[in-house]
Amino acid sequence: MSDIQESELLKKRFTELSDRAKSRWKTVYSDFLNLEQQNILNSIYYSTGVRLFGGYEGAERKIACFGNDDEETVISGLPIACIEISPLARKFADKLSHRDFLGALMSLGIKRETLGDIIVYDNNGYVFCLDKISRYIIDNLSSIKHTSVKCTQVSSPPSECVSLPDEESIIAASLRIDALIAAVFKLSRSKVTPLFVQGKVFVSGKQIANSSYNLNEGDIVSVRGFGRFIFCGTSGKTKKDRLKINVRIFK
Repeated sequence: MSDIQESELLKKRFTELSDRAKSRWKTVYSDFLNLEQQNILNSIYYSTGVRLFGGYEGAERKIACFGNDDEETVISGLPIACIEISPLARKFADKLSHRDFLGALMSLGIKRETLGDIIVYDNNGYVFCLDKISRYIIDNLSSIKHTSVKCTQVSSPPSECVSLPDEESIIAASLRIDALIAAVFKLSRSKVTPLFVQGKVFVSGKQIANSSYNLNEGDIVSVRGFGRFIFCGTSGKTKKDRLKINVRIFK
């Protein structure tokens, strides 16, 4: 199936969810959406109040919420669970990565759209998923690589692993998005430019093709293959008249 066909099917699905919310007078939730899917959603419902949540502030993969309920009602009904996956014998455990946790989950036959972000902290994995598959994961995931693990549903990961990164200062020639990406990820501008052509740059879930785009304070920039950061504003200039820019970089 081509990218265009997949995009059209996704748009049709969003329309169905929106219509269902209107007919039932209640909030209807999608599966988890990646950045490309969020971009398609935003292109259709840019100003209609469709809301996105991923289980914690700063999440990349999110579900869309269709309907006119107040935010408290929407959040209370979010079909998102969080599962802590931890080694049974920490002393003898393999060093586990995001790829390891995701691979083990996918080997259970779980569809990617039922999984949100996976946070790795202190060799534990914290998996956000649709609540309808949480029990299946808990009952069936027993090992990752050569490490035996236990799965427990928790209300949220430890605060220290989902809190926003500390603010730090970088130096950039301008506020253009390509200049900031180059400074944050230590890339040459010549290596940054193709990322826009390849559709790998997103700002708060919207794909950005314009390398001269100027960011607004609070924008979350995601670059496929490199990472994410939050633009926090400027704090002055250097003696060489370059900008001091404050960012929060997700490690």
